[in-house]
Amino acid sequence: MITLRPYAYIAGLAMFATASMNASESVAASAAADDYDANAEYVPVPERAIVLSGGMNGVHRDVMNVLYDTSDTHFQDASVPRFLLIDRMGNTLFGIGGYVEGVFQYDFDGALDEAGFVTHDISVPSNPALRNRLAADATHTNIVLQLLRKTSLGVLSAYVQGNFSNAGYGFKLKHAYVRLHNVTAGYTRSTFEDAIAGAPTIDYQGPAGAVSATNLIIQYKLQFAKNFTAAISAEIPEADYTLTSGANEGISQRCPDIPAYIQYQWDGGDSHVRASAIFRELSYRNLAESKNRFATGWGVQLSGAIKMSEMFELDYEAVYGKGIANYINDLSGFGYDLISDGIDGKMKAPGSLGIAGGIRVNLTDKLFLSSTYSFCRLYDQENMGGDAYRRGNYAAVNCFYTPFSDFQVGVEYLHGRRTDMDHKHGIANRLEAMVKYSF
Repeated sequence: MITLRPYAYIAGLAMFATASMNASESVAASAAADDYDANAEYVPVPERAIVLSGGMNGVHRDVMNVLYDTSDTHFQDASVPRFLLIDRMGNTLFGIGGYVEGVFQYDFDGALDEAGFVTHDISVPSNPALRNRLAADATHTNIVLQLLRKTSLGVLSAYVQGNFSNAGYGFKLKHAYVRLHNVTAGYTRSTFEDAIAGAPTIDYQGPAGAVSATNLIIQYKLQFAKNFTAAISAEIPEADYTLTSGANEGISQRCPDIPAYIQYQWDGGDSHVRASAIFRELSYRNLAESKNRFATGWGVQLSGAIKMSEMFELDYEAVYGKGIANYINDLSGFGYDLISDGIDGKMKAPGSLGIAGGIRVNLTDKLFLSSTYSFCRLYDQENMGGDAYRRGNYAAVNCFYTPFSDFQVGVEYLHGRRTDMDHKHGIANRLEAMVKYSF
């Protein structure tokens, strides 16, 4: 074993830092002169990267293309890791990144006792004890680890992302997957979700009618022709039922969810339209018949984003289906994938409708405004009673400002309304401010 004495270690770091700075200055000068080969197999290390080891000859172009691929990135996702460790050949890269985020909230004229603005949870009728609320939250502070390696089969990527939104600021895994060329396997965003069409909000819950789900998946994605992309996956289902005691019960699922999409993109990928579909086979046990039964779920979605000009951008999504409640923001986790049919222990897949759309106005390259409206509706729940959820309305208006690289502040107003089957309703309003630094 070789022991490196502290002074020798410091001297080595100094020598490496000097070499790195000289290399960076040389690359920057070359880039400024625009005299390097744009089609070269190896490209310069990014100027914003803090190179801790290696990378003296640059990074393989294929590795860089994967690192900076934002084709499935939501507004709230962490940016590309800034701290990079690169091997001397430039074929392997390890990145560490994330962001620190603090959010300050004030609810008035109706409040929600939680960090996310979940319109399903609005009290009906209004709860006098929850008219106002002052809170702060830092649970969505994010950590990203990414390993990329050039192989003979393509670029191998291992990606881990998490935040601290579990109880008591406990770590919560958001993504953990491995990707090799066109195949992705692991815990990540469902193929049924169109992340780029997601609205820019401070609120981490997001619009009531938006599709949002994270599953264990194995996905195959393919780009064909010039502007078309398609994907299909098998996903371990997260099913949630409203059961009737003594009539039915939940059992282990036996069939994967199968979502797929086809997408057309233009403007270099800045604009796209996507058509998605999902098929589900949901298992339950009918206690009245003493038999295991299945109910079929399905859904279709049209979504996309349009860059109308440098100043104006639109995003939209509309989804309808049966037995897909766990894929829709306002319905997820409330037992609406299957509900009782009211007859001999049978269960049915209720219909769900979600709509979300918004506009973004880029006032400058550092300042933009946006507004979003969303609607969510649950069908076929008449036998659940008058106080059962019928629909939710969600509206957001916000402003984001980036005074300097990686530092962003924002303010947002949220309005939500829940309406029950008996047409009674409750509302909530929220003002929130955000401070975020990405690294």
